[in-house]
Amino acid sequence: MSVLFTTVYSGVALNTDRTKGVVDRFRSLPVWQSAPLVGSLLGDAVRYLLAGTVIIVLGVALGFRPGAGLPGVLAALGLVVLFAFGLSWFFSTLGLLLRTPNAVMNAGFMGIFPLTFLSNVFVDPTTLPGPLEAFVAVNPISILATASRGLMEGNADGTDIAIVLAVAVALTAVFAPLTTRLYRRS
Repeated sequence: MSVLFTTVYSGVALNTDRTKGVVDRFRSLPVWQSAPLVGSLLGDAVRYLLAGTVIIVLGVALGFRPGAGLPGVLAALGLVVLFAFGLSWFFSTLGLLLRTPNAVMNAGFMGIFPLTFLSNVFVDPTTLPGPLEAFVAVNPISILATASRGLMEGNADGTDIAIVLAVAVALTAVFAPLTTRLYRRS
């Protein structure tokens, strides 16, 4: 959850760079035009990796013992980082479409909060009313949480992993070109 909330800041940082003139300064340099954008998002992926590592280390310190050991934990962390990278492209698009960093942050959290809190991260979906349980079952964040838990425990469902990877690829395939086009025009 903390990694997914961090993805909003990709859009906020990009919007801040655009409104403060940093993007214009990069354009005056003899580099590939999209290099600052791609570099920023790859740097954000390192931030996601660090955030996920902190959470896992804290969990282990508090007594969590993953059944699949280190390979399962690394696989789960990799899956979360890949999903977050795909999601960061969406928030980068928002960062280029909205006028201020606060607008990006507000819009981002208005989208990510309901998806996170209407997932199986905090509550067993079987305890929810029917329509809400049905939404939670198809929520990509629920599927990500289930796949990550399964990888760490050694009983991951391949379908869940495939869905998470497909969503990450779809987010990147749709929003990376859109973000790149908006970045070049801004």
